[in-house]
Amino acid sequence: MAPMGVSVSRGRVLLCILLTTGMIYYLYSRFGSSGLRSGETKVDLRQLLSLAIRAAEEGGKAVREVKESDSLHQRSKGKTKEGADEMVTSGDLLSHRRMTSLFSNTFPGIKLISEEHDNAEVDKSLTWNYEIPTLIQESIDARMVPTKAITIWIDPLDATQEYTEDLKHFVTTMVCIAVRGKPIIGVIHKPFSKYTGYKVLSLLDTREDIQPDSADLYIHVTFIKKWDICAGNAILKALGGQMTTIDGNNIDYSDSPSNTGGLVATVGIDHHALLKRLPDLKNLAPKM
Repeated sequence: MAPMGVSVSRGRVLLCILLTTGMIYYLYSRFGSSGLRSGETKVDLRQLLSLAIRAAEEGGKAVREVKESDSLHQRSKGKTKEGADEMVTSGDLLSHRRMTSLFSNTFPGIKLISEEHDNAEVDKSLTWNYEIPTLIQESIDARMVPTKAITIWIDPLDATQEYTEDLKHFVTTMVCIAVRGKPIIGVIHKPFSKYTGYKVLSLLDTREDIQPDSADLYIHVTFIKKWDICAGNAILKALGGQMTTIDGNNIDYSDSPSNTGGLVATVGIDHHALLKRLPDLKNLAPKM
C-alpha cells in the first residue's frame, strides 16, 4: 500500500509562522532574552517601585476618606503578644483592599503579604498603566529580577491606635519589596501630609563609605511583625545604616511575617561593635 500523504496549504503554514513569530516577539519584549532561556518571568524593579508608590498613595487616600467620613468602625482583632488589644478600623481594611488589588491586578504571580486580611474580592477596577515616572527612569537603571524571588510586604495603615485618637501625623502606609529575602525597596507614605518617601537599595549608586550627618540607634526587644519594619529596613540600608536581630542576624523577608530575636537598627555607628556591647539584651528578645 502506498504511504498516505498529508496535504497542508501554504496559507496555513504562513499563518502558523506569523503566530509563532508574534508570540516570541511578545515574550522577548516583555521578559527579555534571559527570561526566554530560563522560562522565568521577570520584572523591572523600577516598575515595582513605581507601583509601590502608587499603591501607598492609593492606600493613603482610603485612610483619609474613612477618617473624613467619621466611619472608622474600630474593633479589636485580637491581642498582641504583650496582651494589649490590636485594633483594626475600616481605614485599615479599605487601604488593604486597594493596595493589594493594585498589586494583584498588575503582577498576579508575585507573593504578597499584608497585615490585614478579609474576604473581599480583588477590585478589578484598580489598575496601573505600567508607566515609570521620568524621575525614576532618569535616576535609576533598569534591573530585571525573577518574580518568584520577590515578596511584597504591605502595611495598609501603620499606627492604627493613633489613627483612632486623631493623632494623624503618626499614620503611614508602607510597602516593601524584598528580593530573595533582602529588603530592596522601601516606600513610606504619610496620608495626612501627602508626603511619600522611598529608597531603592542596590539600584542607587550608593558608596559604602557614606557617613550620615548624625549617629542614631534604635533597639526593639518585644515581638514585631515584618510589615512594620521591612520598608524602614530598606530605607535605612540605602542610607548606609543596618538593621539586624539582637544576635546580629539579618532579617529574612521571604515569607514568615513574625520577626523573632528583637532588632537593632543603627546609622553612623559601628553596628557589630555595638552588638558585642549588648549581650544582656538577648535574654529579653521574644522567642518563638
